[in-house]
Amino acid sequence: MKQTQIVLGVTVLTLGILSVVPGVRATEPPDVDTSGNVIGEPAALDEGAAISLPLKTTENLSFGAVTESSSEAAEADKLAKQLANPISSLISVPFQANEDFAYGPSHNGYKFTLNIQPVIPISISRDWNLILRTIFPIVSQHDLFYVENLPKNSPLQPQNRSQDGLSDTTQSFFFSPKKPGPFGLIWGLGPVFLYPTGTHPFLGTGTLSIGPTVVVLKQMGGWTVGALMNQLWSVAIEEHRSSVSQMFLQPFAAYTTQTHTTFTLSTESTANWNNTPGDAKWTVPLIFQISQILKIGKQPISLQIGGKYYADSPRYGPDWGARFALTLLYPTGGRPEPIERTGFVK
Repeated sequence: MKQTQIVLGVTVLTLGILSVVPGVRATEPPDVDTSGNVIGEPAALDEGAAISLPLKTTENLSFGAVTESSSEAAEADKLAKQLANPISSLISVPFQANEDFAYGPSHNGYKFTLNIQPVIPISISRDWNLILRTIFPIVSQHDLFYVENLPKNSPLQPQNRSQDGLSDTTQSFFFSPKKPGPFGLIWGLGPVFLYPTGTHPFLGTGTLSIGPTVVVLKQMGGWTVGALMNQLWSVAIEEHRSSVSQMFLQPFAAYTTQTHTTFTLSTESTANWNNTPGDAKWTVPLIFQISQILKIGKQPISLQIGGKYYADSPRYGPDWGARFALTLLYPTGGRPEPIERTGFVK
């Protein structure tokens, strides 16, 4: 019954996100010159129409091996570069599936996490955007806390071997200038919140936590290099739960090819400063990912696949994992960015 309620809730949440996306996209104000004339307006695009991407097949599915026009290539390059930028003016709804292995005292435990991660940029002035990034994690884990061959009179029995449900929700608010700063740096900063939405004690922290978050990156030709980080501290704690002091650090380097394929090397490291002495404070997965811009019908999407190796993790943490992601893309329009002769967005 609980799993049915979770699935129903996730379905309603996803439909709600997709229903508001076109409205948010339509609110993006156009740039105007000093005479009040609209500049950089896309030509002959109907409101709500998706940008036409290249490489159409007879099955109405775009991959990346057929000759394309320069305008189509520029649009697909722009989408790929925007997707590599965590605070770009691109509405996206990623569905990111992660499977991690070798958990627990038996090293046979595994954890599946589906992160629904809508990213919505909101224009708050002529020069500033507010980027709203939310992560809803749905988790199914097995044998993370299971101890084999326990005596029948052990106080740990009966053991709860599986947990399924919603984990804590993370929401970040980035205030970011619309134009790059000195040296071409793109940046954003603001608050981050951790909401205690876990449906099982083993799936959440039981705390409301708040802290700062910041992202800095630079895009050069096909390269996107930068880092995102945040720090969370508990401000409200449920009874019998422990406080949280946790840092998240994500340096990343991505390269986008002329076929709109992006190769990314990153780490999504977490430091739990309150871990007990003798246990590792850091969880450090090294992640290599490949993503491709394509479209189904008129809907531009990105498909991503990747692998994870845990260079460090606490006792009974995972050793390796895999990732697959499907991202729905909703271009916001606005002034087109300059294109280099190579076809890459500056």
